Amino acid sequence: MFKPEGYYIVVAIMAVLAVIVFIALHRIKAGYGMMYTRKWGPAVNNRLGWFIMEFPAFACMAVIWALSPRGGDPAPCVMAALFELHYFQRTFIFPFLIRGKSRMPWAIIAMGMVFNAINAYMIGGWIFYLSPPGLYQPSWLLSPLFFLGTIIFFIGMGINLYSDHIIRNLRKPGDTAHYIPDRGLYKYVASANYFGETVEWVGFAILSWSVAGAVFVLWTFANLAPRARAIHNRYCEEFGDDYRKLGRKFIIPFLY
Repeated sequence: MFKPEGYYIVVAIMAVLAVIVFIALHRIKAGYGMMYTRKWGPAVNNRLGWFIMEFPAFACMAVIWALSPRGGDPAPCVMAALFELHYFQRTFIFPFLIRGKSRMPWAIIAMGMVFNAINAYMIGGWIFYLSPPGLYQPSWLLSPLFFLGTIIFFIGMGINLYSDHIIRNLRKPGDTAHYIPDRGLYKYVASANYFGETVEWVGFAILSWSVAGAVFVLWTFANLAPRARAIHNRYCEEFGDDYRKLGRKFIIPFLY
């Protein structure tokens, strides 16, 4: 399952696909959330859709962790726990905080499930099976890379959670209108929650110092940056000059 040849082929394919997805999503709007459309086919309740889509990442990492002979090693355990912390929140908390009655197409759910499972395979495979035996010693937890990466990881998580909170509370109960978020990093970008998630995984790539982590950052940006641009354009269409005059970027403050 974790033979180096097959593993690195998967990682290389995922890196190439990330570039393709980045280009494609500038032409195709993923039909969920604000961009939901029936053109994407059958759909389910947004809460259920998010749960189903995110669960494979949490479950696959748990299985890889449980079956690994390195499953008790301190450094791999801590890194896997950080990964699981993110996906525990995305699987078991975030979906049930969602307000409104939006729906998510099964096509989006299926693609998300596949990506999440492969991502857990890449990250878990490296941490627990293919990393050099002497790399992730307990001393790794005291290294500058791990320290810096962990700080960035939690900063990104904090931005992501706080930005999601802002979005959830833009509307009063029963309200279905759209509003321009104006707190936190939304003062600078259209999608501060996506910026936070990208920062989070940059931190993970640093603390694990792995190609798998770097590819996941690439995928995260490839998926979320075009989405952020689409949301920015949607705000421009809906709010016109009231939004344009704010001068916000798409996802990275002051840059993009």
